[in-house]
Amino acid sequence: MNERAEVPLVAIIGPTASGKSTLGVWLSERLNGEVIACDSTQLYRGFNIGTAKPSDAERRGVPHHLLDVLEGAEEATAGAYREWAVATLEDLRTRKKLPIFTVGTGLYLRVLLEGLADVPQRSEQLRERLRESAAEHGSGYLHGVLRRLDAVSSLRIAPTDEQKLIRAIEVCLLAQRPLSEVYQSGRKPLRGWRAVKIGLAPGRERLIERIHARTKEMLAAGWLEEVRTLLQQGVAEHAKGFDFIGYRELQEVLAGRMQLEEAREAIQQATRRYAKRQVTWFRREHGVEWLNGFGDEERIQKQALEKIRAVAGDP
Repeated sequence: MNERAEVPLVAIIGPTASGKSTLGVWLSERLNGEVIACDSTQLYRGFNIGTAKPSDAERRGVPHHLLDVLEGAEEATAGAYREWAVATLEDLRTRKKLPIFTVGTGLYLRVLLEGLADVPQRSEQLRERLRESAAEHGSGYLHGVLRRLDAVSSLRIAPTDEQKLIRAIEVCLLAQRPLSEVYQSGRKPLRGWRAVKIGLAPGRERLIERIHARTKEMLAAGWLEEVRTLLQQGVAEHAKGFDFIGYRELQEVLAGRMQLEEAREAIQQATRRYAKRQVTWFRREHGVEWLNGFGDEERIQKQALEKIRAVAGDP
């Protein structure tokens, strides 16, 4: 790869359980590539099963980057992710490897490619007022506030994700305009790279079946024990990592406040809703080559390979 020329990077996008990780490894094996995770949940060390972090066996010897870089109590930000990703890209460029991003967090990909917006600094005083209001008014209050301030941003943030809701409302109030507009200002796009975006679009019913089956597989693989181990290791029960889908429910199981079957159903429902939000976000992404299927299907893998080679040649 010529450092002065624009070179390709691949971004595989799609909802959870669509097979992005499998496709990323398959393509890496054929295109001299390495995988870069683009998922806010997979940044966290120890939170493995519930975040669908690929195991060593699933990686099949393909190097994976930007996994396990944060402790459970630390906070992930799009800005920090961009810094890590840019450094990783330069390393891969030097070694003449094709970067293949597996994208679960659409915002991170957008910030990487388009740059970080000029957003206001945090206000702890405002944040505390918002926390107090949320405690007073109950579940759904913050999401309702954000929906009135910025309907676009409310579509991509879960009603239960208090941290992201507070930050979004904070930006809207301090900037006096919607967060979605703020994100379009002051950006410095990524230079020297040409993104080839491959989108996985399995049918809704098939995706729901996959989500339900995968949840059962995760529980059978020891997800509950993973939560127990994290708590025993001293990760605070209110740490950011426990906000990810399923982890809070399994805490409730361990505390005896919820039955495992009840937790499984709640996790499946939350995952379905998350997948729907991802689809909504990714459908607004420009320049995506959409494939109607899962990333572990041979037909889809071959189509993805053909499209990448048609756009980027044989890296």
